[in-house]
Amino acid sequence: MGTWDVGPFDNDTAADFCGGLDDAAAEEREGLVRAAFTSVIDTEGYLDACEAEAAVAAAALVAAQCPGGDPAYSAYAPGEPLPDLTGLREPAVRAVDRVVTEPSELLELWEESDAAPWHAVIRGLRSALLSSATG
Repeated sequence: MGTWDVGPFDNDTAADFCGGLDDAAAEEREGLVRAAFTSVIDTEGYLDACEAEAAVAAAALVAAQCPGGDPAYSAYAPGEPLPDLTGLREPAVRAVDRVVTEPSELLELWEESDAAPWHAVIRGLRSALLSSATG
């Protein structure tokens, strides 16, 4: 696992996902974010870490546009403008919930180390997504 830290953009897959958003035409970016969620939500069996990492990064991009969400400040976050993604809060929450539900490779990998900081990041994302959805 090419993980550097606990942040949503702190792994190779997230950096590649964000680079793909930058490379995509502006009108395709929302669809790519939605696809990252759909891929994870539709997985009934074992969830691959790469899919989960992309979904967490995508959720962080949505949360960054929500009140109370942390800005997507990272050298690996997209540099190109993103459309309004706040309409994707519900699938973002569903995807994050799936990432932390067994069977999930990313969850297993974090549970093998000190998972508390990573879980705190996930709770923060979820909180920002939910508070804006209900507020």
